[in-house]
Order: sequence, then C-alpha cells, then structure tokens
Amino acid sequence: MTEHNGTSDKIKGAVSKIKGEVKDQIGNATDNYSLQAEGKLDKIKGTIQEEIGKAKDQQ
Repeated sequence: MTEHNGTSDKIKGAVSKIKGEVKDQIGNATDNYSLQAEGKLDKIKGTIQEEIGKAKDQQ
C-alpha cells in the first residue's frame, strides 16, 4: 500500500524550482524569453509540488 508521505513531492518540487530558476536566469541573461517563461513555469510547478507534499504530510 502507498503511504501518505509528502517527502518525495517536496523534493521534486524543490528540484523543479531550482531548475526553473536556472532556466529563468539563463533566459534573462541571453534575452531568450521562451526559456525564461519555461523557467517561470517550472518554478510554479515546483511550488505546487511542494504544497502537495505538505498536504500529504498533514494527513
């Protein structure tokens, strides 16, 4: 059975946020707006994953 452990979601979220920040900064430095936007989406995705992990921990 699957446990309601949010640790993996929180880790995935943190990784997505870091990856997104790198893409955002590289896109900003190179005037690559597409890469910058992709980075911002990754950061949002990471924040959502972290929140899901926190919710699972509270169950």
